[in-house]
Amino acid sequence: MIIYGISTCAATRKAQKALEAAGKEVTFRDVRSEPMSEAEWAVLIAEFGERLVDRKSTEWRGLSDWLKHSEADAQLAAKPKLMLSPVIRDGDTYYLGWDETVEAALLAG
Repeated sequence: MIIYGISTCAATRKAQKALEAAGKEVTFRDVRSEPMSEAEWAVLIAEFGERLVDRKSTEWRGLSDWLKHSEADAQLAAKPKLMLSPVIRDGDTYYLGWDETVEAALLAG
């Protein structure tokens, strides 16, 4: 299982702790320190579309108008911190965020 996110994100840390406490083998990838390739972003954008971009973040409010109106891939390539996190990959299945539904799906098995 891989968690993609930012090391300073509370939801990402919470997800990682819960999954590890449940005995899951978890690898964390900080998308700032280990940038994603275009192909990796493409997979996540195909899976989640525009939902992958956190438009409620301070980072989003600080974008230029041009970048705000760009496609999600351009926004995320320029500012990886815009990614709504965590993104969790469990085999071939991807989950976005850490809420009751994601938690139940990943901790049930």
